[in-house]
Amino acid sequence: MVLEMKTFGSQIKNYYELTKPKIWYLLVFTAFGAAISASWLFHISVSLTTWILLLFGVAAGSAAADTLTGYNDRDIDAIMDRTKDRPIPSGRISPKNALVFGLVLAGISLVFSYFINIWACFLMAFGLFDNIIVYSKWLKRSSQYNIILGGFSGATPALIGYVAVTFQHIEIGLVMSGLVFFWIPTHIWSLALHVKEDYKKAKVPMLPVISSEIISVRIIAITTLMMVIFSILPFLFNQFGLIYLVTATIFGIVMMALSLWLLFKPSEKTSWIVFKFSSPYLTALFIAFMVDSFFH
Repeated sequence: MVLEMKTFGSQIKNYYELTKPKIWYLLVFTAFGAAISASWLFHISVSLTTWILLLFGVAAGSAAADTLTGYNDRDIDAIMDRTKDRPIPSGRISPKNALVFGLVLAGISLVFSYFINIWACFLMAFGLFDNIIVYSKWLKRSSQYNIILGGFSGATPALIGYVAVTFQHIEIGLVMSGLVFFWIPTHIWSLALHVKEDYKKAKVPMLPVISSEIISVRIIAITTLMMVIFSILPFLFNQFGLIYLVTATIFGIVMMALSLWLLFKPSEKTSWIVFKFSSPYLTALFIAFMVDSFFH
């Protein structure tokens, strides 16, 4: 009995790991942040049912995307040192079981988002298709720009969170979503630069693999600059004030300083630092959205 419980617990842990929680935690947070901000900006009361549908729906959708891309990538994951110990390539979960699990999660996410509203359901379906088919199945192995078109999926949770609450001033929701879209290239390409030998071994044409190091760091610096400039837009809409502006400015300066450090002294260590700071950067901006909207 004890052994059965231990085995059951290990399998739960394996399936949890299969969903790549470090990724979907942040995506769920952007949906939550956008929803809270919209609620406080326009003084809209959000029901407990809507909160449950939104948070569990986005969590299920993000986990489904990560699971099914893991299913698609199981052959290259087995080659790369960074990913070879993941549940599928390590043999802890069979590809068939992973596929079924991912499809069930995708179905749950679509049902939950449908009961929010039709636009949330459409955005959820679009995000799943973009991540699983466009990015993972099609572009990841064929184009250095895979993460650009694939970035739309990462941007959808924030917009889902916004439209779950309101369609007023939809440009605010679009900018929140756009901020995630502009954040993704810096986040992913700095990681790819850090582990480029892994991608090279698996023959995945990420930017640092098929371009020189100097070109890669220049592009990362440019995308970081675009992201930081874009982050100021919400303040210009007169819906967010100094709390957001000061946060976006301070964290933007740090992001630019790190990207310039990477530009002038490229190294695996520096690219790793850029990658690691990029998640707190995005988190800080969405916290600023919420705090600023509360005092709006």
